[in-house]
Amino acid sequence: MLKISIAIIALIIACFVMPKSNAQSNKTAFKVIAFFTEKNDQAHISFVKEANMWFPSIAAKYHFSYDTTSNWNNLNDTFLHKYQVVLFLDTRPDAPTQRTSLENYMEHGGAWMGFHFAGFALTPSDFNMDWDWYYNNFLGSGAYKSNTWRPTAAILRVEDSAHPSTKHLPPTFKSSPNEWYRWQNDLRKNPDIDILLSIDASSFPLGTGPKLDEIWHSGYYPVVWTNKKYRMMYLNMGHNDIDYEHHSDSTLSYTFDNKTQNTLIIDGLLWLGHKKK
Repeated sequence: MLKISIAIIALIIACFVMPKSNAQSNKTAFKVIAFFTEKNDQAHISFVKEANMWFPSIAAKYHFSYDTTSNWNNLNDTFLHKYQVVLFLDTRPDAPTQRTSLENYMEHGGAWMGFHFAGFALTPSDFNMDWDWYYNNFLGSGAYKSNTWRPTAAILRVEDSAHPSTKHLPPTFKSSPNEWYRWQNDLRKNPDIDILLSIDASSFPLGTGPKLDEIWHSGYYPVVWTNKKYRMMYLNMGHNDIDYEHHSDSTLSYTFDNKTQNTLIIDGLLWLGHKKK
């Protein structure tokens, strides 16, 4: 009789414990909100559409949530409080209140990942160099200076193999085609900046023109970095190649069609999402 009672008790305990264990394993690890504009440049529009199809599949695999918004008024303290990681897929906020909310979010332990055009600033243009905290303090890059053309794959070199986002990368690898940016500031001189990847010299000449200054033959060009004062990661990737010649707006290359490069993005996002305040 005693043996039967013990067996029944064990069965009851198992019924309560097992569902709880399964629920914990399926719990959302962190929440991501991606801001985007998706206007004007077809290459950036193509990237945003691609990103908003790719990230949900990654979110399901790694148990985080992925939401999107093109309403930059959502960049406010109340809205951001619900999320552990903010993504800028293109552009950046213009309104002073939106900018202040991002600064407050980052200063109080929030996490951010930005792609390509999120780092662009040129005066005069529609994206003026008019936010000193963002470009000089946060990104550290300053203004945009020039770029390669047309979108071309590059050999990227890992500069910091000890960082969580690069731990599964080979010393060098070939990227997806991209338009690569050159910056005003030398990030190597900023002690707060940790350069993770740069363009390897074996990539030169990089770009096809037709303008001569759109083809790089030498120089040092960081393409992925973090700022040690914040939980952030900037990636210069995010400009798909488009069939400009035939004015068809057809996408000729995809940013996320690269397993090694995707590993960098996934590991970087998991690092941001799981890092404790």
